[in-house]
Amino acid sequence: QVQLVESGGGSVQAGGSLRLSCALSAYKYRGKYMGWFRQAPGKEREGVAAVSRFDGATYYGDFVKGRFTFSQDNAKNTMDLQLNSLKPEAAAMYFCAAQGPRAVYNEKWSDARQDDYWGQGTKVAVSS
Repeated sequence: QVQLVESGGGSVQAGGSLRLSCALSAYKYRGKYMGWFRQAPGKEREGVAAVSRFDGATYYGDFVKGRFTFSQDNAKNTMDLQLNSLKPEAAAMYFCAAQGPRAVYNEKWSDARQDDYWGQGTKVAVSS
């Protein structure tokens, strides 16, 4: 079982920063990817950043362009997402997620499924 709890969302002006944190608890977790996704109203969910637990590689969505930084603290079982230089289009509900079990781990990091493990989400609002 995996449980994920996000915190750190809020409202900022354009150009501002936020730090999102995800506390996770897991027992015999075997998934490959853990990371952050976001979904804005009326838009599809998209991958923001993730890490591969198999080789430690970190991935970012193309739109990130160096403004967001993913980090994890294995001792504290947390994974954070630092959001800098926020633009109004970054406003969304941000979710941390952990990939569920697969027969073969050959998916792209951003191909999360609804039946993977998800937190409840934390809202990010950016005013212009």
